[in-house]
Amino acid sequence: MLDVYEEEADLFFQDLSNRIIQDDVFARILTFLNVIITGHQAFFTQNALASIAETTPANIAACEHGKASGNELSEDQVVR
Repeated sequence: MLDVYEEEADLFFQDLSNRIIQDDVFARILTFLNVIITGHQAFFTQNALASIAETTPANIAACEHGKASGNELSEDQVVR
């Protein structure tokens, strides 16, 4: 499962329907029948932005005080 395609910035937020996409990896991903591709916009809701605006400063403050924020990933959650 992919959440974000690292090179997506030039592929979304514009109409490319009349152009050939010059990205071999993305073109290959498009051929898979079990893949759905959408623009990465889930963060751009009022609730998500409010949560980001609250969580980010709280994480920074926790780090500054040497405390855990509660948002750290454990080693077994890290995908490599």
